[in-house]
Amino acid sequence: MNMLSVPVSADDHMQGDAAAPVVLVEYADYQCPYCGEAFSLVQRLQQRFGDSLCVVFRNFPLVQSHPQALPAAITAEYAADHGKFWQAHDALFRNQQQLGELVYRELMRELGLPEDGLAAAMDNTGYLQRIQRDVDSGMRSGVSGTPAFFINGRMFQPQRSFEELYDAIVEAGGNPPR
Repeated sequence: MNMLSVPVSADDHMQGDAAAPVVLVEYADYQCPYCGEAFSLVQRLQQRFGDSLCVVFRNFPLVQSHPQALPAAITAEYAADHGKFWQAHDALFRNQQQLGELVYRELMRELGLPEDGLAAAMDNTGYLQRIQRDVDSGMRSGVSGTPAFFINGRMFQPQRSFEELYDAIVEAGGNPPR
């Protein structure tokens, strides 16, 4: 069983309390159709489990097969520098079929962020290094494709469907509110 090699920290993109009974770490690619499918499930899990679930997102762009994965990740990281990571993350997954410069510019307008700053971000090595840190941590943890999930530090690979995450979270100590 693969274990998460880089523990969750304040450097991560996190929704919820890192001390929650269940911490779900997802390595994902904004252009991956399976990640898009998992996106809506993770949102439902967050609603269902509330405070007993912390969700952490780490970038794992598969640039060979998804040419917009890296620009989308840079867009999300740029938004993160302005306190708007999760808004960008959600919008990128909701617009997964149209990813490209027009979507990124429109997203900047929606978030009230400077478009020229995003253009500069695309060439900023700091963003590339941040994304590469996520990729490296995923590779050290045994991630080879997306989405990849870790529940309380242990890799979880659904056998039939992403819906299996629900049972795995309950088993790990997540309590859905009644």
